[in-house]
Amino acid sequence: MSKLQQRLKDASRSGVYRARGDEVVLEVARASGLRLADVPLGGVTGKDELLRRIAQALEFPKWFGGNWDALEDCLSDLSWQKADGWVILLRGFDGVQGDDLGVLVDVLASAAEFWAGRGKLFFAVFIDPSRSLGVPDLYREK
Repeated sequence: MSKLQQRLKDASRSGVYRARGDEVVLEVARASGLRLADVPLGGVTGKDELLRRIAQALEFPKWFGGNWDALEDCLSDLSWQKADGWVILLRGFDGVQGDDLGVLVDVLASAAEFWAGRGKLFFAVFIDPSRSLGVPDLYREK
């Protein structure tokens, strides 16, 4: 079993990561049986659009409030999605404003900590070819 497969089976490793590309992440996530949500962020023009795209990709309920607190609430619930765990791929984040990106990383990290404490898998992975985001790598590339 690859190290990435092992990581995606260990709830204590839940967190926010980056990867240079999506191919390996997609392959391992699909093979693991985790719920995969692909969030395209290219062209995001502000917080409202950012939150709308996340809500759409994760199929949030209609009661989603469209603010940071509501995002954290939904990410810490996910009861409408029966899954052993989640992998959230975030692509094209370079247009997201610095403050919004920072808050998003914090909210995702909080959700990962919540789920890890309950023995559930939760991985938020930013596709970051230039490795510009200050989060750890999901796996080491050869």
